[in-house]
This record gives sequence, C-alpha cells and structure tokens, in this order.
Amino acid sequence: MLLKRNFSVVLSLIAFVIIASAASYPQQEEHPKPTNLKVLSKKISHNDLEKTMKGWNKALGVKCNHCHAKRTDDPKKLDFASDEKPEKDMARSMYKMTMKLNRKYFSDEKEHEGKATLAVNCNTCHRGHDEPEE
Repeated sequence: MLLKRNFSVVLSLIAFVIIASAASYPQQEEHPKPTNLKVLSKKISHNDLEKTMKGWNKALGVKCNHCHAKRTDDPKKLDFASDEKPEKDMARSMYKMTMKLNRKYFSDEKEHEGKATLAVNCNTCHRGHDEPEE
C-alpha cells in the first residue's frame, strides 16, 4: 500500500514537472505570410526574409524605414507590403541586377564543396552607404 502511494506521489510530481515545463516553454510566434513579394521567392520563410532584409540594411547602412512606409493606422509601425516609397522599387531593381550579373558572370552548375564562390551583392558597391561608392 505504501509502495503504491509513493509511486502515485512520484508519478504526480513527474506529471507536474512536465506540464509546468511545457507551459513555460515559449510558444512559436505565428508570423503573417509576407505579401507583395515581387523579386524574392513567395515561398521564402519568415526567418530567411528577415535575414535578407537585415543583410540589405547592413550593406546600405540604413534602417527598415528607408524602403518601407509607415502604416496609416499606426505610424509607429511599418507597412511592409506598401509600394509607397520609391526606394523599395529601387531595391527591387538593384536586386534583379545583381541576380542577372551573378547568373551571367559568376554562375556555373558545378558543386562548390567547401570552396568560396564569387558573387555580386549589395555590399559590393554600397559598402554600408545608401548610395553606391565610386
């Protein structure tokens, strides 16, 4: 009888620990699917999109509001789907240009196991400035 009671107490404690740890585990945040993607893949993950945008921010030395307009309902937030700012269209054009250059001059269909490959990107010309350096 005592053994059953001890077993029940231990089992209850284990269940409590599992439930408490599951409740305290951070929930995966749902990110809305990106809209108005014209040059980036429509299948891009939120994390990959964020990495790409942060790369562009760093290469141009700008913040998100350089290309993205403020939301009309909440000016403290950005409307990422809006095409209001001409800088966003310029970024798209520049990205298309770099993709074209890379396909034409730096792409070969061979596998590059562990070898560096040449490619043009935003930083090639901008080097941390919103206007390309001469």
